[in-house]
Amino acid sequence: MTVIHVPKPPQSARNPGRAVSSLLSAQIQHLREAEKNLPLRYRSEKYVNAIKTEGEASEYIRDVTEAIHKGHGEAAAQRVKRALERKRGLEIAAVAERPSPKRRGVAMAKPNATKGGRKR
Repeated sequence: MTVIHVPKPPQSARNPGRAVSSLLSAQIQHLREAEKNLPLRYRSEKYVNAIKTEGEASEYIRDVTEAIHKGHGEAAAQRVKRALERKRGLEIAAVAERPSPKRRGVAMAKPNATKGGRKR
């Protein structure tokens, strides 16, 4: 595979004090919508309309991205745990004792039969 070298951007490209651009503002709004789907313990307490600089925006983007990764990791671990529990549950059910012959032959009591759906 051919390696493509990408030049490092000049230092002037990053300016934490610069005002947020419309592109960055749109990204913040998209992340806010994504954050709404996270469990409460992962949500940030930041008010996105108060983000005015690139530095504040990068901080918010980093926090939400980390929270999404943590939430995804926890959800994946829970799925694995449930799958293992289901497997163990099937193994336990497979070795359960069979009911005794006495219990197998017992019929359930039938309710009073009615003629035409009415009681007489």
